[in-house]
Amino acid sequence: MQSKGAIKLLAILLAIACIYQLSFSFKTRSVEKKAAAYAAAYDGDERSEREQYYLDSVQNQPVYNLGFRKFTYKEIKEKELNLGLDLKGGMNVMLEIQVEDVVKSLAGDSKNDPAFIEAMAQAKEGLRTGKDFIGEFVRSYRTATNGAPLAAIFVSPDRKDITPNSTDAEVEKILRKETDDAIDASFNILRSRIDHFGVTQPNIQRLPNSNRILVELPGVKEPERVRKLLQGSASLEFWTTYNAGEIVPTLMRADQVVKQYLADTKPAVEETVAVAEAADSTADGGLIAEVATAETETAAEATGSYYDRDQNPLLALLNPQFAGGAAVGAVMAADTAAVNDYLALPAVKEMLPADLRFKWAIKGETQQPVDGRFYLYAIKVERPDGRAPLDGSVITDAREAYAQRGAEAEVSMSMNSNGISEWARLTADNVGRCVAIVLDGYVYSAPVVRQKIEGGNSSISGNFTIQEAKDLANVLKSGKVPAPAHIIQDTVVGPSLGQESINAGMVSFVIAFLLVLLYMGAFYKTAGWMADLALLFNVFLLMGVLVSFGAVLTLPGIAGIVLTMGMAVDSNVIIYERIKEELRAGKGLSLAIKDGFSNAYSAIIDGQLTTIITGIVLFVFGNGPVQGFATTLIIGILTSLFSSIFITRLLIEAIVAKFGHISFSRKWSENWLNNIHFDFVGKRKYSYAISGTVIVLSFISFAVFGLNRGVEFTGGRSYVVLFDQPVSVEQVRASVEDQFAQIENADNANVSLEIKQYGGDGDQVRIVTQYKYDDASDEATDEINRLLYDAVKKYYKTAVTFADFRNTQLSPYGIVSADKIGPSIAKDMTYNAIYAVFFSLIAIGLYITLRFKKWQWATGATLSLAHDALIVIGLFSMLYAVMPFNLEINQAFIAAILTVIGYSINNTVVIFDRIREYIALYPKRSLRDNINNATNSTMARTFNSSGTTLVTLLAIFLFGGETIRGFIFALLCGVAIGTYSSWFIATPLSFDLMPESIKNKGKE
Repeated sequence: MQSKGAIKLLAILLAIACIYQLSFSFKTRSVEKKAAAYAAAYDGDERSEREQYYLDSVQNQPVYNLGFRKFTYKEIKEKELNLGLDLKGGMNVMLEIQVEDVVKSLAGDSKNDPAFIEAMAQAKEGLRTGKDFIGEFVRSYRTATNGAPLAAIFVSPDRKDITPNSTDAEVEKILRKETDDAIDASFNILRSRIDHFGVTQPNIQRLPNSNRILVELPGVKEPERVRKLLQGSASLEFWTTYNAGEIVPTLMRADQVVKQYLADTKPAVEETVAVAEAADSTADGGLIAEVATAETETAAEATGSYYDRDQNPLLALLNPQFAGGAAVGAVMAADTAAVNDYLALPAVKEMLPADLRFKWAIKGETQQPVDGRFYLYAIKVERPDGRAPLDGSVITDAREAYAQRGAEAEVSMSMNSNGISEWARLTADNVGRCVAIVLDGYVYSAPVVRQKIEGGNSSISGNFTIQEAKDLANVLKSGKVPAPAHIIQDTVVGPSLGQESINAGMVSFVIAFLLVLLYMGAFYKTAGWMADLALLFNVFLLMGVLVSFGAVLTLPGIAGIVLTMGMAVDSNVIIYERIKEELRAGKGLSLAIKDGFSNAYSAIIDGQLTTIITGIVLFVFGNGPVQGFATTLIIGILTSLFSSIFITRLLIEAIVAKFGHISFSRKWSENWLNNIHFDFVGKRKYSYAISGTVIVLSFISFAVFGLNRGVEFTGGRSYVVLFDQPVSVEQVRASVEDQFAQIENADNANVSLEIKQYGGDGDQVRIVTQYKYDDASDEATDEINRLLYDAVKKYYKTAVTFADFRNTQLSPYGIVSADKIGPSIAKDMTYNAIYAVFFSLIAIGLYITLRFKKWQWATGATLSLAHDALIVIGLFSMLYAVMPFNLEINQAFIAAILTVIGYSINNTVVIFDRIREYIALYPKRSLRDNINNATNSTMARTFNSSGTTLVTLLAIFLFGGETIRGFIFALLCGVAIGTYSSWFIATPLSFDLMPESIKNKGKE
């Protein structure tokens, strides 16, 4: 092998990089174990609070020293391996901005115009069929008014961008811009709210080319509060402020009041402290001291001076040395609650001005010397009713721009007629002071007023980057967001179900991994064990790459890793079978190894590339868990190529160099399936008849039974309910149906219930309903939760309250998983599923055409893949009513279909590659003979590859947990059917499509 030294160096460098990346995950776990030990002396919610307090305290402290750099807890947390919600528990929410609301708000009084109403109705109807709302609205309005100018209904004194002379194209462009601005503003609002929700590693992203925002909140404990928080209207206010110099002296005097208060209450807390210290001494000596001094040490390092916690309890937390403008101090996140408590003491409040209110900054500072601290602002309440002098409703526009001088960014802001006069008064009265811009109760910015501002046009500067200026502009525009975000999908996974998924995933991973290792070692002897070592390196490399890419590990992702292991040995199987052929041909060991690797490359690369194509399609069209599966599949294929081609060869050549020989088989496996002479082409009529019959039965099943479409494709709500004892699913079904029947009879509602046992212990039931599936309100969710609770509460041995039943975090029993999908996203998922299958077939067909130069090969392969997909879907249609586990058509099922397509084409390409080789080697033989001989020569490889893959899938199916059992069942069926079709459908079809001149060429 050329450049052996370079390959060794690359492997060593990759191993070091993976160790580096994975080390952050291990260190994060170590710090979190310390936090758990610190909080062990407390119970219930207090334990969770104390644990979080510890983590907040060390967030910006160096906890990991690698010599060349020290990393804080915050930094290592960002670099750890992220777990998906199905493993960690939490909430996933999809929100959508209704374009209809944006257009209505801009139309003002014109929204009562009959032509406007008709155009909006037409646009809404077009939206249901996938058309663009704004484009359809413009066309419909033009038709309804016989070409009347669109500008007439949007002209307003507060708008300067639309005039009576604006063309329809200009108005349409502005409507699209306003929609984008509304989404940006909503995104900014959601991000700021989530930052203060106390969730570790939240994820919020605007989905490209859509009006949707995705929010993931791992470990969230209050789903109802999250829904209200995310859908609530924004509150943007402008407040006058005190200068820090007016308040800090009073706070210094208040500091002694707090000190006295703590001294008076010390006896009451001494016992608790003693218990905590005792736990500390047994768990990890010095933990409490570490927490108690963490922030003080940082202050000392940053400023050279600090306050003693015992002598100055308030000032030590407040850090008034950072005061300036309207900010009276900067506080560590862990200490904000304590500062709130101290400032709320009656004796402290008496010392402060009656019109003073404190508000926190929207986010912590990220620059020294106040890194990780939140500024506390002194707000002045001037109005008797306690309201802000000005709110966000007066903002007409805000945009970021570069300042006239220098490279700093600024924000320009304009107001309507109602805000101009009040803004002029407010700025005139506060020259030299700050005006705080407050969003949802948190200060986003507090610029200094330099002069009275008339005309309502202002410029806000403050050492902003262009991104910070854009964020502030979005905040200002949030005061006039015309369309709140609506939840169209939310998924809640309880921590118990998440832990169950982790356990099931790990068990399946270990069992599958061991089975693959034993299989390869048993069949290929020494070379098999070398392949196992390469496989171990592959898994290690795969995990390191996943972490470095910031990928999220989900349960389907674990399944992807396990499946990748089964497919990874495929490359080794191809190589070893080729080496065995070269040895049987009489070549020496070294030459056989060299030629075996060289002759296997084409089949390996072609087969894996086609699987990567399906993985890319999966990633583009799939949702979160499916994307996790696709990510691990693609990365796993790439790492397995490196491991099987390079690492395995290095190991084999090292064994040969040291011992002079290596075994590639055992006696019983040496000639296994070596002398097969099956006439695949001649038996094609039988295979056509079998496949045709199954496909016809599938179509009959589609017509009679249909498909068990999941809520992802129909819309609705899906629940997994956990009981404290095994229950009869028939009794639960009867109770739930009776409960919903009362609603159905009263309101003629579409209930459409589906109730099945979930898992093998008999204590979980899955309930799916379409009742009010198009109503995303909290009231509808609460109503359905109440109906379920009233129906099933009698099946609990112990009393379970409604609050416990619906909150996955409060009780181990009740709703452990909930999924709600609205009609719009269900429609999009349906289209995406169709597109995914269609584009994967097209992409693979084009690839095969380019590689094998004839359309017949591509057509045979593509029809074979369609055959595989149809039969798997047909099996789901025929079996979903009788199987003891869930067989529904959902996103995971589509992922399984695409994976089956990728696996099947992998098998087919290996056979096609050998046929191409035989045609070149034996040009005088007929095409039929070459096809049969080539297919027979790949039998050992196909059986071994399919065997290892089926073994791993079977392990996941049996031990991987209920949540992915239907998904794995589809893969099991698909791998078996794909193996069959590669032999009996793809190749014979390609043969039949060939012209007679090619079929007869070479006949002797």
